[in-house]
Amino acid sequence: MDCIEIELYALPSGKEPFTEWESRLSRDAQAIVSARLARIRSGNFGDSKSISNGVYELRIQYGPGYRIYYGKRGKTIVILLCGGDKSTQKRDIKKAKEFWEDCLYSKTRRKK
Repeated sequence: MDCIEIELYALPSGKEPFTEWESRLSRDAQAIVSARLARIRSGNFGDSKSISNGVYELRIQYGPGYRIYYGKRGKTIVILLCGGDKSTQKRDIKKAKEFWEDCLYSKTRRKK
């Protein structure tokens, strides 16, 4: 039984930055990301750290160093904001912070 519920942040246009990023990954990378999200659902966040203001970075040691940015709502809901890799980290963190700020004041998300 999952103890963490994962939701996806969506822009007002309906686009989901995390889903769009994930769809551009290779099948192998998608499988690794999927496995990592399964571990999160069972409460194991692994290599993760707080960035600031409620935004967290999940590091995946595969390929170019994939990153998943998320926020938490309470103790049982994780909202996936966007993804990237080490080479786009600064830009991705900036976007994640903007998305999280928007997420706090909107209801634009759905279950993954």
